[in-house]
Amino acid sequence: MVGDKSVRISILGGTGPEGRGLAVRLAMAGNAVCLGSRDESRAIDVAIDLSSSVGIHVIGLDNPSAAKDGDVIFVTVPYQAQSDLLSSIKDDLEGKIIVNVIAPMEFVKGVGARALDVKAGSAAEECREIACNSKIVSAFQNVSAEDLENPDLVLDEDVIICSDDSDAKKIVMELVESIDNLRPVDGGALSNSKYVEQITPLLVNINRIYKIHAGIKIVGI
Repeated sequence: MVGDKSVRISILGGTGPEGRGLAVRLAMAGNAVCLGSRDESRAIDVAIDLSSSVGIHVIGLDNPSAAKDGDVIFVTVPYQAQSDLLSSIKDDLEGKIIVNVIAPMEFVKGVGARALDVKAGSAAEECREIACNSKIVSAFQNVSAEDLENPDLVLDEDVIICSDDSDAKKIVMELVESIDNLRPVDGGALSNSKYVEQITPLLVNINRIYKIHAGIKIVGI
C-alpha cells in the first residue's frame, strides 16, 4: 500500500503547517496526496506551491471533497475545529482509516503551551466518538511541522502510533517507515493517545526555551 499511487492520502486542514509538512514528506515517499481546506482555492494554491517548490505532485480540494477522495484521511485541523468538521463529513469517512494528528492545547501568558482536558480522553478518542464507523489511528503529534515541511532536513525521531485496530495501525506504521529516518513505535491502545498528545505542549515549551525543533526518541527498543 505504501508508495502506491492508487491509494490516495487526504489531509484535512492540509494548508496549515502540519498538513503542509505531512504532504511534503508523504508525497516525497511516493504516495498520492490531496490537501483539503475550508477554501478550495487556498488548497489549490498551496498544492501548486508545494508541487513546484519541492518537486512533488499534490492536489488541492475542499475538505468534504478531500474526505470523499481519500482512502487514508489525516486530520490536522486545530482541536477546536475537529468536532464540527468530522460531524459534517462522517458519512464520507465510513470504513476509512483516519489518522488523528491533533494535540489539544492552549497558550497561557507567562506559562506557554498547556494541554487541554478532553472529555473523551483525547482528541483521537473524540474523533472515534464522532466517526464511529471509521478506523482511528493516532500519530505524528510530536513531530515539528516546520521540520516536516523542509525537504532538505534529515529527520531523526520516533512517531508513536496508537490504535485499537491492528490492521489500520500496521498501515500507518508503514507510512511512517516510508518517510526517511522516521521510526514508528507501537504505542498500544487508542486511549494511550492522551499521553502522546500531552507531550506536544511540553515540546512546544522546550522548543521555545532552547529555540530548537525537538522531537522524541524512545531508547532501548
